[in-house]
Amino acid sequence: MVSSLLVPTLSQASALLPLLLLVAPLLYLVYQRRLHPLAAHPGPFWASLTRLWMAKHSWDGDMHTTMIALHAKHGPFVRTGPNELSVSDLSAIKTIYGAGSKFRKSDWYSVWQGHRKFDLFAERDERIHGEQRRLLSRMYAMESLRGLEPFVDDAVNVFLDNMRQRSHQVIDLGIWVQLFAFGKAPPSYVIGEITFSKRFGFMDSGRDDGSFEEINGALKSACWIGQMPALYWLHDALMPYIGNRLGIAGRDGYIRQFALREIAARQDRPGNEQDMLSKLHATQKEKPLEMDANAVASTATSNMFAGSDTTAISTRAILYHLLKNPPCLATLLAEIAHRRAQGLLSSPVKFAEAEQMPYLQAAMYEALRLHPAVGMSLPRTVPAGGATVAGRHLPAGTVVGANAWVLHRDREVFGDDVEAFRPERWMQGEPSAGAMKRFFFAFGAGARTCIGRNISWMEMSKLIPTLFMHYDLELSEPEKEWTTNCWWFVMQEGLNVKMSPKALVD
Repeated sequence: MVSSLLVPTLSQASALLPLLLLVAPLLYLVYQRRLHPLAAHPGPFWASLTRLWMAKHSWDGDMHTTMIALHAKHGPFVRTGPNELSVSDLSAIKTIYGAGSKFRKSDWYSVWQGHRKFDLFAERDERIHGEQRRLLSRMYAMESLRGLEPFVDDAVNVFLDNMRQRSHQVIDLGIWVQLFAFGKAPPSYVIGEITFSKRFGFMDSGRDDGSFEEINGALKSACWIGQMPALYWLHDALMPYIGNRLGIAGRDGYIRQFALREIAARQDRPGNEQDMLSKLHATQKEKPLEMDANAVASTATSNMFAGSDTTAISTRAILYHLLKNPPCLATLLAEIAHRRAQGLLSSPVKFAEAEQMPYLQAAMYEALRLHPAVGMSLPRTVPAGGATVAGRHLPAGTVVGANAWVLHRDREVFGDDVEAFRPERWMQGEPSAGAMKRFFFAFGAGARTCIGRNISWMEMSKLIPTLFMHYDLELSEPEKEWTTNCWWFVMQEGLNVKMSPKALVD
């Protein structure tokens, strides 16, 4: 029989409880600040103790600018969580994201994936991701996408018609770019044509159906709760009782249901054998075990959810920086005029023609350098056994990631004028042009590079020169800066312009 002296009485336990409540946090504080393997890395005090720091900045939408400031203050490694680092050393890109890397996506992505089995963006198992990417890579390859160019031509022409109706007025061109590319909403124009051979008609009406708000809510929700995945899965378990309280569930709800309706509707009307849905169904027929109906729906949903967001954001960035920098715009206009005089430009401009416009391509790279679509780090987990990243050994399980907004401001590669919009830095003959393209991170890197990059680049390459060929554009308030919010994608507001049609002479 255990002596009663060794068993605390209820009153003794009650007396010890306040002491334990005081000591436990102190021990945790000492461990995180002094004994944790990441304790030597600088960063915000609260970030070392709780992921609420990351959740707050994700909610506030300022992660892109916050990380630039933190790396400027602390150097190449910044502790952004109890077990997470942000790294800005360019050598880390190959280690973390390069081919053959064993760094897998962190649990942050589990919130984006939810219960979907087929998700090229969020899948964390590299073997499964590799199998899924192989199923889709051919249809996203540039040569395959050239067959979709007539769809983009149609959208560009409708866009020009709408601009013609609004000539000499001040318009929010950023919204119209959204309607063109379908940045934040499922019913897109280009994505509708490319995916389903169908116009969704937002440009025809000049507004969306409320879907922009749905997507924006899903993005914001995923950003902050992704910092605490356990909270998401608790919500998921309680949803039958409390209902949906998180916007990210819209990716599996509203947006997926929209895609399913369009897939069903497509069965009742003829489509174009070149559109994405036809190619998905062809792959499904060829490999039914790997590409089932759910995989088709998931891919179509991803196209609509994020496939055009990068295009809309990047197109705004190109237009904004050109209009804010008249000498750069004048150089592009001269290139357009020269090539048109030589009979080298069609209307709409063909992608093959745009590829031969060096200043246009340089301006696109430069705008995406200054304003990458994604404003947060791409978090990865250090594999078993640990790894050396930029000369520092990190233990297994550490979450580490790089942020394009920080990387693209590395002065050794991009020059001392990193905040300036200077397309010339990308021109052939510039000594650093090759290195800059190696460290261009706007679409990610390695095996997880954005599979939709080619679609986005084609759309922008066609729309930008065609628009400037037909219209004179100027900012309505040239001295005013636009505003940005980072909820994974860095959305912009304030691209207000006045447009005047040009009198083109053939």
